[in-house]
Amino acid sequence: MGMTQPGGGSLQRRAVEGRAVAWLAARRGLIDPGNAGPDGVLFARKALIETAFLVGLRARLDPDPLDGDYTALLDQVQDITARPSYRELVARDEAALLLYAGTYAALRLCGREDPQFRRAIEQVAAGGYATVFERIPYRQLDLLHTLQLCDIEHSLPALDDVLPFTLLCNSPNVIKLTDRDIYAITHTIFYATDFGLRVPRWPCGFDPGEAVELLEALLVLTRVRGNADLVGELLCCLRCLGVRDSEEADRAWDFLASVQEVDGRVDGPRGVVHPKLADGDEEYQCWATGYHTTIVAALAALLDRSPKTVCGPRPAMPEVRIDLEVPIRRAVVWLADASMRYGPVRGLPAAAAASYAATAVGEPDLATPALLHFAKVLADANPNVWQECGMEVVGEFAVGLRTRGITCTSLDSFLKSTATAIGRLETVPSQAVRGVRRLADLGLIPPQRAAALTAEAARTGQAAPETAAARLPGAWSQYHLGHIASITRELAHAGWASHRITRDAIAFLLAQQSNDGAFGHPASDNPADHEHARLTWTHSTLTALTTATSLPAHRTAAAPRRPAPPMIGRLIAREPAWNEL
Repeated sequence: MGMTQPGGGSLQRRAVEGRAVAWLAARRGLIDPGNAGPDGVLFARKALIETAFLVGLRARLDPDPLDGDYTALLDQVQDITARPSYRELVARDEAALLLYAGTYAALRLCGREDPQFRRAIEQVAAGGYATVFERIPYRQLDLLHTLQLCDIEHSLPALDDVLPFTLLCNSPNVIKLTDRDIYAITHTIFYATDFGLRVPRWPCGFDPGEAVELLEALLVLTRVRGNADLVGELLCCLRCLGVRDSEEADRAWDFLASVQEVDGRVDGPRGVVHPKLADGDEEYQCWATGYHTTIVAALAALLDRSPKTVCGPRPAMPEVRIDLEVPIRRAVVWLADASMRYGPVRGLPAAAAASYAATAVGEPDLATPALLHFAKVLADANPNVWQECGMEVVGEFAVGLRTRGITCTSLDSFLKSTATAIGRLETVPSQAVRGVRRLADLGLIPPQRAAALTAEAARTGQAAPETAAARLPGAWSQYHLGHIASITRELAHAGWASHRITRDAIAFLLAQQSNDGAFGHPASDNPADHEHARLTWTHSTLTALTTATSLPAHRTAAAPRRPAPPMIGRLIAREPAWNEL
């Protein structure tokens, strides 16, 4: 099933198409509204138009004549649409013009012109309602594209004139997009490109490379969630934009082929609801929950092999520069000051994070007052206090003190005893890896010994960045700012700091900064809860943003990053547990 063997990908995808179309053809009776009960008629009409559209596209995208399964589907569409009971719906159900115009378009594209059917479509299109009632932009594109395929004249704006109002052409934030939003994006590309047969007149400022980057980012999220329907549509879109060279598309194709069942069916996303699904008819349920995704899989393979679609060099990825240093400086000032209003368990992690960030942007003095404060408060602290704060926090605090020439006797004693205890171990758990590395940075554990202690935990404890990225939309929808910051930090450590998904997460975090430098907008009216939430969120967000400053894509030409000491290569601040306001 690999994409690595020459020709293997093409054979795999052609097989996906063949099996999918065979499965659809074997169940073509289920797209007949005449066979559906009252509750299933509209569902059948929708399936009819989508099946017809697949066949019509097969006629347009493949120069060879229709073969057995495609012909069987076309015959079924023609038989249904020839009935008076279907034709009368064109005039009676004007709001659903697209359902009927689409089936006529498919017949026309397949060389089965029907003048009477065409006349009915023309009359409704000119009737002052069906084409002019309010539609959201991508639905307007659907109408314009369908009328174009029908070759029916109209006085509506040109298709390209609608594009500036679409979600696709307005740089959406990928972590905020719902499934419905993603469908709006995929369908915009379908209609704007005429399924890969034309190059649109994109709006001024639109970057095709950004669109490709968006599609590939969405492929990551939908593939990890196991949504074969959206994966298939996004694969179609990449091909509609002329992209053939895409590692993410290759991974998506392997996924799509792996979830196709032996008989050709591809299961749709969870949550398909239809009245008849509760009737105990397993055959119908199997079809209703899989027909659309199976159509999409077939279409993706058809587009992939079509010699007629546009093809060109892969668009250059956009160069994006985000000014992180200014927000980081503002947050450091606020967090360092706020940390001193709390005891060590709550305030020390904030002070350590402020120190880490201040050093990273070349202004260590911004956090010095907070470090001096806690060095004095904890000069004679019990080891349990340091233990409660966590090794990552303590290690970062120690680095901050050492960088500024500040001493703390109780801290030195705790670090030495901790290093001695860790040195006796065979290995350490994954959550202790950064703490051990920090002890090595401080010269308390030999680097070779630290590497041996953390090798196994580092290898087994590292999750795939795709898995982490897939948690971002859910965290955004619940305004779990701490989770978003933690995931962003995780992605940066995994080498994804310049990835579209991570950049959009960073953009969201930056938009949560208040004028005073703190991050987050707590819903609580309790002043204590409000302050606590902002402290926690600012700590988490500042640490995540500081991690990203090591990537050139996140620096600004106007404010080049000052060199940071070598130890600021790793993130070690302890992730707070309370981050769920």
